[in-house]
This record gives sequence, structure tokens and C-alpha cells, in this order.
Amino acid sequence: MPPIEDHPLRYRLANELHARPFPAMKNTSTVVYLAIKQPKEAVSRDRAADVAHLTDLLDRHGAPHPQPGATHYSGRIGRHALKWEQHTEFVTYTAISDGLSDRPFDPADFAVFPEDWLNAAPGQRITSIALRVCPRPDEAGVNAALADWFVPESTAASYVLDDAAVAAGDFRIDPAGHMRFAVFVGEGAGQRRIGRVVQRLCEIETYKAMSMLGFSRAQQLSGEIGTLDNHLSQLMVDMTGGGIPAEQTLTKLLSISAELESMGARSSFRFGATGAYEAIVNQRIASLREERFQGRQTFADFMARRYAPAMRTVTSTRERLQALADRAMRAGELLRTRVDVERSAQNQALLASMDRRADLSLRLQHTVEGLSVVAISYYAVSLASYLLYPVAHAAGLSKGMLTGALTLPVVLAVWGAVRRIRKGIEKGSHS
Repeated sequence: MPPIEDHPLRYRLANELHARPFPAMKNTSTVVYLAIKQPKEAVSRDRAADVAHLTDLLDRHGAPHPQPGATHYSGRIGRHALKWEQHTEFVTYTAISDGLSDRPFDPADFAVFPEDWLNAAPGQRITSIALRVCPRPDEAGVNAALADWFVPESTAASYVLDDAAVAAGDFRIDPAGHMRFAVFVGEGAGQRRIGRVVQRLCEIETYKAMSMLGFSRAQQLSGEIGTLDNHLSQLMVDMTGGGIPAEQTLTKLLSISAELESMGARSSFRFGATGAYEAIVNQRIASLREERFQGRQTFADFMARRYAPAMRTVTSTRERLQALADRAMRAGELLRTRVDVERSAQNQALLASMDRRADLSLRLQHTVEGLSVVAISYYAVSLASYLLYPVAHAAGLSKGMLTGALTLPVVLAVWGAVRRIRKGIEKGSHS
């Protein structure tokens, strides 16, 4: 039996599910993480520039290059294990090294990314993370580290992955410009499990930062939406009063509708992406399987208090913008109905005027018709008199008697002929 032909994308799609495995790391590791995004048109950016920037970093360490068209890469640069991923709007770099620096969250750990290389990045930093993985001390030791490393009022800490580790962070930018997270690893936790915790923490922060771009857009649009809302409400009041001509109202309505359409087009992708990123954040937090650590707020608690309201603002703004666009559409329909009613009244008045003109024309026609009968009869009597005068003279009739005798029959004959002609014309027009 000949082998069945494979779809050309079969292996590529199957391998994509296994292309980005969790990193494996020891319980004493230092992780530095960087996410870079172009400020505008990130989706349609030149992705070759991302690969070129990665290649520049690899060349500095003599590391092999990624495959052509690659969207992810794993390799070593010096003593660091590097993981690079290209996403829809951004790229991420994760550098993992064994061991811990003497100074927790030492800014020197980021020296793996040279300053001149960072300055040449095809984009801007959307977030960066300094993450410390260390063995878990007793609860008093964990509390002492949390108090020393994080801002108390915003610190989130919880047991994760069935007590495999304690994960903590405060989602604040430290003086070096990085977010700080710590993972206190329990005994028996495997290297892959540690890597899952680290990757999920990095993803939570990254997608949180990306989704907050939608919140910023919602704040920018809030004032514009309020202004358009007031203009549209006033326009509806003016339409109800009927004091402004429909043409002027239509011009204003078209201006508002065009502005709303433009705002919706500019914001649709960002709001849609924000919803997707929010779902990823919530999914990653759920996958940590958190349990409360000594009454402290969990990551889920922190997001519910600080992050969820911002996402509700984005959702509210998107719904408000859509509702305003729907109102403008309904206003257009009402204006169209008003114009149709006014046009119908004008048409009725025009028809009534045409009826009056037609009646006057008919009367004038009858008048002209009567005058025409008289005029034609006059000439017909004259012609008949000249024609019959020799006969009348032989019969002893005077010219006056002959004219008098001919007048009535001629008038009747002319009148009948005119009526037959008119009826023929009317019959032809009806047919």
C-alpha cells in the first residue's frame, strides 16, 4: 500500500506544540528577563530586525545562529542559558545562570545584555525582570527575605504547584528599572517544575504589562468619548425640537459618526489584544495552583484588587464606544425618518398643487375649445355661404337667410367633430 501523502504543514504544526518547552534550572539560579516591543505598529514590524538583533548578541559569544524563519531559539551564551521567543507584538529574552549573586537582585546580573546592544534594540523595553531562585528556608526566613526585598503593601506570596515552592513579588519597578520576583524552592522540586514556576511568573508580568497598554488607551479615549457623547445628546435634543434644518443636523451627525468610526478602528486591535492578554494572565495564575502563605495576599488576590479594575475599565470603554456608535446609527435612522416624513409632506403639497394646475388647465382647455368651435364655425359658415349662394339665389333666398339657415347645423357639426377628436386623444393617452 503506498504511503498516504502528508499535509505540507502537518509536521510544522505538530512540532509547534513542543517548540517552547519549560526551562530546566537548579534551585540556586539567577534569571534575567527582557521583553522588547516597538512603540507603534508592532504587529506589522520588520521581524527580520528581531532576528538580526538576536544574532548580534549570539555573535558576541560565538554561539550558533537560529534557523531561518525561526520564532524561538535556545542556546548558551557564555555561562548563561539563553531563551529567545518572538511573539505577535514583542520579543522576549530569558538568560538563566547557575548560582546566586552575593547581593540579591544585583543590577550587574543584567550585564549579560550589553548596554550598546540594548541601545540598538529594534523597539523599547515593555518590561524586565530580575528573578532569584533559592532554596526555601523556614517561614521566618522567607518572611525576612520578603521584608528585605519587596514593598510590604503590594507584596504577593503564595505556595505554588502543591507546595513545591513559594513564589513572591511586588510588581513594582526597583531602582535599577526591573521587576523583582523570588522563588523559594522546596526540597524535592524538580528542575522542570522550577522552570514552570519561573516561566509562568515571567509570562504573568509580561502579559500584565501588555494588557495595561489597553488601559492606557482607554484612559486616552475617555475624554474624547465624553465630549462626543455630549455632542450627540445635544444633537438628539435639537432633532426633537425640529428647530434646526435637517441638512445642518446631518452634517453634524456625519462628523460625530466619522469620529466614532475612526476611534473604533484605532482601538479595536488594542482592546481585543487586551482581552486576550488578560485571559492569559488569569490562566497563568490559575496554573500556579496557589495556596495562601501565612495570610498574605496571593497573586490572584493582587490581580483582583489592582489589575482587574483596570481591565474592567477597558471593557467598559469598549462597550461605551460601541454603545455610542449604536446611538449615532439610531440617530441617523431617526433623522432619515424625519427627512422622509418632510419629503412626503412636500410631495403631497406638490401633488395638490399639480392637481390644481391640472384643473385650471382643463378649464382653460374647455374655454379654448369653446372659442375654437365658434371660430371654426364662423369660417365654416362663411365658406358654406359662398358655396351655396348660387343655389340660394336661384331659389330666391337672400344671403342673410342662407347664412342664418347654415349657422346652426355648421356649429353643431363643428362641435361634434371637436368632441370626437378630444375623445380620440383621451382614449389614446389612457391606452
